[in-house]
Amino acid sequence: MSFLGNVASAAGVRLGMAGAALGAAGKLALRGARAYARGADGRGARIAALLGATENQRLVFDLLRAAKPNLALSRKLIAAYENTGTVIVTRHADVTEVLERESDFAVVYEPKMRAITDGENFFLGMQDSPAYTRDVSNMRLAVRRSEVPEIVIPYVAAQAEAIVTAAGSRIDVPQALTLPVLTGLLGHYFGTPGPSGPVMADWTTRMFWYLFVDLAGEAAVTRAAMESASACRAYLDATIAARKAAPTGTDQVLDRCLAMQAGGVPGMDDLGIRNNLIGLLIGLVPTLSKASVKALDTLLDRPEALAAAQAAARADDDAALAALLWEALRFDPVNPFIYRRAVRETVIARGTLRAQRVPQGAMVLAANLSAMFDPIAHERPAEFRAGRGPEAYILWGYGMHTCFGAHINQAVIPQLLKPLLRRPGLRRAGPVDGAGTPFPVHFQVAFDAA
Repeated sequence: MSFLGNVASAAGVRLGMAGAALGAAGKLALRGARAYARGADGRGARIAALLGATENQRLVFDLLRAAKPNLALSRKLIAAYENTGTVIVTRHADVTEVLERESDFAVVYEPKMRAITDGENFFLGMQDSPAYTRDVSNMRLAVRRSEVPEIVIPYVAAQAEAIVTAAGSRIDVPQALTLPVLTGLLGHYFGTPGPSGPVMADWTTRMFWYLFVDLAGEAAVTRAAMESASACRAYLDATIAARKAAPTGTDQVLDRCLAMQAGGVPGMDDLGIRNNLIGLLIGLVPTLSKASVKALDTLLDRPEALAAAQAAARADDDAALAALLWEALRFDPVNPFIYRRAVRETVIARGTLRAQRVPQGAMVLAANLSAMFDPIAHERPAEFRAGRGPEAYILWGYGMHTCFGAHINQAVIPQLLKPLLRRPGLRRAGPVDGAGTPFPVHFQVAFDAA
């Protein structure tokens, strides 16, 4: 394209951003007015629910990307961690910049990680350091990528198919499908089945809620997480001791950790094994269950995309199915932003008109939801287009702290949903219900009996 063509294209994109911002402002004003006009009783909760809806968050980000891409506030929007204020980052280039600059923008989870383990941090809460490299390397040896197609996919596929077949014509997706299969995987692959599947689902969900979702520092959330953490530690301590005392001859993740311990690998004492396992279990169950429900819910809103996903499922075209599911999750990801804290005073987007000074201690909300809809970075982002390049998706983090199990996530979600998507007449039989939590607890869907 010629220079003038590039200029015209860039101008067109920015004019489109301005138009989208005006449209977003109008929609938000109308929806806010309706929520406000319904009376004073519960007005705050209605406004919070309005802003908590992913569709409305996308409108807010449409407005910010055009008007104030990097917004600095003196207000502390996150109370659960010490900070000096908030910076909201919305453009794709700036979101990825924040997440790449690990030495300037640090993960903040360490105090809560130590509370979960009753002492030690684990690698999800570590900066780039020898301990981080050691622990991640150890767990990469224990959780092998080559086993995803060999062990993980066959297990999940078989379990999901059996459950959906037995369900007849209706199923509660989290309770009957995603959570049972995922907690079953903990026993089958990791060697940590827990006292029961429901107990493991409850423990991991409450700890995840406390670590990553509770930004207000609510006492009830903390109390439930500490109870779950104490019980989970006791279970894992007993499981590790029992496996050491009476090896089972299996080759599960726990067995490999103990083999490394026997070989004198640093960081693989009993507490190190237990703490790293806690981190992996927390990351697996609630994340994949929530992502699966969100992807399915998004497809059910889009008949053409749903039909394409069902065709891919029936053809066993896992690549095509995965592409549709990632595009669905782009519209409604597990988290709308990733937060970091500024280690020192610095600048985001230096040398541009949107450059923003970030005070030391400020909490930076890198809005991955916004980044995935940035028209400067992605062609026609408002359209549902399966098969966008990997750069279009920030679903499992970015940079050094990309989710440890991202490759497992990408393999498991299509296998969890494939049996459902194969069924004719797939439809909602009720809304997604969090039951007062930030996680899908119930989601009834129906389908035509085979």
